[in-house]
Amino acid sequence: MRQIVLDTETTGLEPKDGHRIIEIGCVELERRRLTRNNYHQYLQPDREIDAGAVEVHGITNEFLGDKPRFVDIAEHFLSYIKGAELIIHNAPFDVGFINHELRLLDPGYGQLEDYCSILDTLAMARKLHPGQRNSLDALCKRYQVDNYQRDLHGALLDAEILADVYLLMTGGQTKLALSSEEQQARSGKKSDEGIRRVAENRPLLKVVYASEEEQRWHDERLRAIDKSSGGGCVWRGEEA
Repeated sequence: MRQIVLDTETTGLEPKDGHRIIEIGCVELERRRLTRNNYHQYLQPDREIDAGAVEVHGITNEFLGDKPRFVDIAEHFLSYIKGAELIIHNAPFDVGFINHELRLLDPGYGQLEDYCSILDTLAMARKLHPGQRNSLDALCKRYQVDNYQRDLHGALLDAEILADVYLLMTGGQTKLALSSEEQQARSGKKSDEGIRRVAENRPLLKVVYASEEEQRWHDERLRAIDKSSGGGCVWRGEEA
């Protein structure tokens, strides 16, 4: 299944108050693997950003002055997400804003749910960890996902972090601490802690089989253990 981890940043908290999307960040997964076919776009909202929102994400109206509007990127964005499962933390917030943008554009566009299915990782986390804090920061701490560079929120950064958290929530280990190159590239600083991605072009591990002599020693050792334990050597399996 093609999955897209999505996050947005906005001018404020409520679309019904006229607030708009100012950033969309998406990370694509295919068969639970990062494809690097990501989507990222800043948007001109044509309104002032609330001061409280700027404190959260650090995006200003001056920065967005030359950015495209949602109408300019809508077709490309909808084409990118079409047919995928969207993975969103606190999905009603982001879905509500995207649907608001679609309504402002043209009611004929329908709703986000017409293009893809949606999975809310906040609802999932509340079932897995009832009675605990389940913010993205709290989940990062719980699953040991490195987010120390996340002083401010950013849609693409949050989507990348949520992808890590989602994979760990739903399938266990997804990374091995073998190389720090990609971790340093993402964070801009060296760290020997946290979870690191395995490089996609890593060399295959060499498989070394036991020689006939080593196999003979192994069998002799198992027979000795079996004899001394009165037939209790579990490693011999059916041979015993």
